[in-house]
Amino acid sequence: MSAETKIWDFPGGIHPPQRKDLSNRTPIQQPPLSRRLTVPLSQHIGATAEPCVTVGERVLKGQKIAAGSGFVSVPVHAPTSGSVAFIGPQPYPHTSGMLSPAIVIDTDGLDEWCALAPCADFRSLEPLALLDRIRDAGISGLGGAGFPTAVKLTARPQQKIHTLVINGTECEPYITADDLLMREKATELMVGIDILAKLIEPAEVLIGIEDNKPEAIAALRAALGERTYQLRVFPAKYPSGGEKQLIQILTGREVPSGGLPADIGILCQNVGTAVAVHDAVVLGKPLIARITTLTGEALARPMNVEALLGTPVADLLAFAGLDAQKMDRLIMGGPMMGFTLPALEVPLVKTTNCLLAATRAELPPPPPALPCIRCGECALVCPASLLPQQLHFFALGAEHEQLKAYNLFDCIECGACAYVCPSTIPLVQYYRAAKADIRELEQKHQKAEHSRQRFELREERLRREEERKEEERKARAERAARAKAAPTEAAAGPGTPAAPAANEEFKRLKIEASMAQVALKKAEKQLAQHDTAALHAQVAELRAALEAAQQALAGAQADAAQSAAPPVADDAALKKAKIDAAMLRVQIRKLEKLEAPDDEQQAELTSLRERLAAVERTLAAAPSNVPAPAPRPAGEEALKKAKIDLAMKRGELKKAEKAGADEAELTRLRDALAGAEQALHAAEDASGKPAPQLVRTDKRPIDETTRTLKTTVAFARADLRKLERDANAEPAALAAARERLAEAEQKLAEQQRP
Repeated sequence: MSAETKIWDFPGGIHPPQRKDLSNRTPIQQPPLSRRLTVPLSQHIGATAEPCVTVGERVLKGQKIAAGSGFVSVPVHAPTSGSVAFIGPQPYPHTSGMLSPAIVIDTDGLDEWCALAPCADFRSLEPLALLDRIRDAGISGLGGAGFPTAVKLTARPQQKIHTLVINGTECEPYITADDLLMREKATELMVGIDILAKLIEPAEVLIGIEDNKPEAIAALRAALGERTYQLRVFPAKYPSGGEKQLIQILTGREVPSGGLPADIGILCQNVGTAVAVHDAVVLGKPLIARITTLTGEALARPMNVEALLGTPVADLLAFAGLDAQKMDRLIMGGPMMGFTLPALEVPLVKTTNCLLAATRAELPPPPPALPCIRCGECALVCPASLLPQQLHFFALGAEHEQLKAYNLFDCIECGACAYVCPSTIPLVQYYRAAKADIRELEQKHQKAEHSRQRFELREERLRREEERKEEERKARAERAARAKAAPTEAAAGPGTPAAPAANEEFKRLKIEASMAQVALKKAEKQLAQHDTAALHAQVAELRAALEAAQQALAGAQADAAQSAAPPVADDAALKKAKIDAAMLRVQIRKLEKLEAPDDEQQAELTSLRERLAAVERTLAAAPSNVPAPAPRPAGEEALKKAKIDLAMKRGELKKAEKAGADEAELTRLRDALAGAEQALHAAEDASGKPAPQLVRTDKRPIDETTRTLKTTVAFARADLRKLERDANAEPAALAAARERLAEAEQKLAEQQRP
């Protein structure tokens, strides 16, 4: 047997009436240009293209109007010249009748091309340059689901492609688009195959075609010339055009279950895709049109047309002489794998290879489904050697694991099983629904798994952070313990002079004063970012602790300066205990303010309370010869409260000024601040301390008339700003508001004039 005729077979298959003679008797026609084209942004598998034009913009034929938004995506181009009328959801050819993002172009009838970049000698281009041209032309598979061609050609290094298969089978009844393309564009097809072969460098190229296309076979043989490509003709049987079935026919090899042709070193491309590759590389033209079969007994003139993408289906059917009274249903695709369109307003897309306007007598509706009789006919005709009967049973029970175990996803949805079923069970519909359910559940599982991983990573990160903090806390505690133990050991040692102990005490007090200052600065920084009453109180407490630490340090300095007598060790210990107690109280209050402390924070709080109790016991047990601290002056608590209240009022005013509050609100806050300052002076007088200098300089009393005029100015200014921010404000209203503000400001100026 010669290499040209060497073929194998695949299991199953059927021989339905072909009905191809309806549309393959006339050349490819050019339909008239439609008034409006609707170009969907997702005519391919993968991410939807992103518009790069705006409404009202004029576009030229072949101009890019939407860019690919990812690796598995392709751009979209204007099929003709015109202006962009709309960008948004539009009807899409799908059995659900759903809307899809699209760009609507009002055509201008000029059909004016944009600048093209043809390349007569494609062999001079590098493979990457060829891939870029294919990708930029927006080419996706024209014979199947529309997978981006450039992505399919970019095989992984471990998948060396040794066989390129060109699919010219077109096995489904009624469809003749590829048949006419091979007849009329055989030369362009061969050049397109040359480009594909240059990209993937296969050891062999196989062109598969059924024997029911004699004219196309003759055209391909004539166009082959001196090329070594093998044209293999085999008997017609449905579904020989399936990718895996065609590979088995031409090579005798089977694609593994769940695998891809690339897994066995084979790549398949449709003849329409190869011609589109020729146009993109040699002519520089993007994919803006395709050959589509218009057929069915409801059409007066069945034919094949080379139509622009985005052309309304209704316009194409009208060109073919549609009799709407005779048409029972309109199918996009063939009678086996196509789907019924819900309306005629949908546009032509890249995957539209056929529009079948069928009468009721031509394709009668199936009778109601009956129970399965276990005849086994479906298993005999399945081209993937599946068990359709079992798959149907598992689909009814939503037994997803069993469906996957029985290789549901190897089903190519050819419809052969439903075609031979004597009970007329719509098996393919059950399989499609089960696949959709499984994919949805897997997507949910992937999302849940991703969320779980993110949660675990976060928990691990928090755990490491807590460990780091715990190590730092332990290190600080060890340093503090060593610092406390050093003076004690120095004092307890025999024959140790008093001067070194005093020096150590002085160093420790200096360190504690420095730590208190750092804590205060940190709290003041937090207060600047978050102006709250709690932070004001914390700052006041830390400031008091710092003052105590500085006083202790100053006392130690004064004691060191006295040369008459050495300082009393008990007095230094008492001072340190007071500072420790103040610092511990601050830390305890900070932890007590937490709403929901964790176990570690609770343990730290307990430890701090125990340490504070120990320090307080030390203070209570101080020797009697140490002078007792002076009693707190009367009114000290009131003074402290007045300081905190003044700080809060000052913070509220500063916050309102930053937020751009109106003048009335600012006036109220300034009055409140003045009242807080007066209250502080009264508290200072009651405590016996000198009153601090007032920060504000303008303390002149405001009479009631001035206050009223200031309020009027504030309201007038606020009304004007509101109108200025309103884009729809009337000019007359703006002018009136400005005049009202000017008048109020003039009255206020006259009132304040001395």
